[in-house]
Amino acid sequence: MSRTTPARADRRSFLRLAGAVGAAAAFTGTLAACGGPASTRGAGSSTGGKSGSGTIEAGISYALSTGFDPMTSSGATPVAANWHIFEGLVDLDPVTLTARPALATRMPVKVNATTYHATLRDGATFHDGSAVTPDDVVFSFERILDVKNASLMAQFLPFLKSVKAVDTKTVEFKLKYPFALFPSRISVTKIVPKKIVQADQKGFDAKPVGSGPYRLVSATREDKIVFKKYAAYNGRYPAKADDMVWNLVADASARVSAMQSGRVQAIEDVPYIDMAGLAKKSEVESAQSFGNLFLMFNCSKAPYNDKRVRQALHYALDTEKIIKTAMGGGATAASGYLQTTHPDYHRATTVYGYDKAKAQKLLKDAGVRGIKVKLLLTDTSWVQDIAPLIKECWDAVGVTTTLDIGQSSAQYAKVDQNDFEVLVAPGDPSVFGNDVDLLMRWFYVGTWPETRFHWSGTAEAKKVVKLLDQAAQATDETARKKLWAQATDIVAEQAPLYPVLHRKLPTAWDSGALSGFKPVPTTGLSFLDVARA
Repeated sequence: MSRTTPARADRRSFLRLAGAVGAAAAFTGTLAACGGPASTRGAGSSTGGKSGSGTIEAGISYALSTGFDPMTSSGATPVAANWHIFEGLVDLDPVTLTARPALATRMPVKVNATTYHATLRDGATFHDGSAVTPDDVVFSFERILDVKNASLMAQFLPFLKSVKAVDTKTVEFKLKYPFALFPSRISVTKIVPKKIVQADQKGFDAKPVGSGPYRLVSATREDKIVFKKYAAYNGRYPAKADDMVWNLVADASARVSAMQSGRVQAIEDVPYIDMAGLAKKSEVESAQSFGNLFLMFNCSKAPYNDKRVRQALHYALDTEKIIKTAMGGGATAASGYLQTTHPDYHRATTVYGYDKAKAQKLLKDAGVRGIKVKLLLTDTSWVQDIAPLIKECWDAVGVTTTLDIGQSSAQYAKVDQNDFEVLVAPGDPSVFGNDVDLLMRWFYVGTWPETRFHWSGTAEAKKVVKLLDQAAQATDETARKKLWAQATDIVAEQAPLYPVLHRKLPTAWDSGALSGFKPVPTTGLSFLDVARA
């Protein structure tokens, strides 16, 4: 379904807009039927959120858009759920995004420039009680590397040559070339039980079995996900609550009401307009994130194959007004590919400050007059809030704009059928990792430039890939950062897909009911090391 929004809307009217929310991070994947068997659903429904019950209840803003298999899962909600269900040899701390040992006893040990060893912790078991073995580790990596499996994670492991078991506790990794980010990058691979996955991959996708502190009881797409403490977990971050219930509440006002009533102890994606009200009784904090709102152009269609047109539509946006009016100040205008708080932030040589005259000149120089654009937007609530202002800005420079707002899956179906001109959507690959190489490869290598914005055949696109490959093999950190800066400067200047702003992610929680909770700078909520107070 799509909807046309009026050209102008004041703050009060467009902040009332609400809608079902699709996949937050604009990720795609095969949607799995995620409901568990009847017996487990019954157990989940009896779990309450009363104080002292040992149950954490949360309000999640995004429905289940993919299954849980970590090889292919990309939806915001299942990825966050997997933080609790699975472990990698190494995992990222969900708050700091720094790498830390998980199933491994310590960070991988460098044997030589292209060889690493990792040792499993003693007594680690999967949720079915079976031991985690080096064979499971090898299987978990090899299934990602197998091109037949079309794993989303494969693009993050181009350096990996082979994985093999050395003994009953140790795994050896051979690299194609030295890759300084190896110890943290392998966090993209979650370790799965070989026997269970081989027996029924589809069943595993719907009802996953991991080695994490919580096991999945049931999951219903637009209702809830129910977790239970895995008592045999012996890692560093055991579950501190007996049960968790994630209520999937797409409607923003319903999430706020659930928080205000005490039905849940935490919610993500707090509407900016409700932050002050919630702060009277709850903790409310906005974490600056990489998560962005981007413009993506169909570079296979005129006039969007001309970078001047793409640049013009960026310069035409009064981003500061958008942030202030539609987001209550809850974002920062993009001055580079990365947010300013990222440790490797680089101010781009091309920064799209609001410049109406420059936008009009670029359109004139490109020979474009009377352009009409059908702008696709996902129906995430805050994106809908922004939509009328984008139209207002573009109409003001002579670009007649029609808004088509729809569910994420429907909009990306149009994109994948090459039936679009421009898309505005949120994106946040930082749920997989925080290094520049990963954040760049998600959008500019593989699927996105090849089959979505159709830019991969250009000289500039090839240059970006070359720079990323050179940076991946650079042993000197300064040299690596210079190469990354060059790559980000190219995508800023070309703008086939480029951020308009980076969000501050607002989270609310009851500090009197939760102990140890902290908001995360990515889409989702983490309850690792969190207890009911």
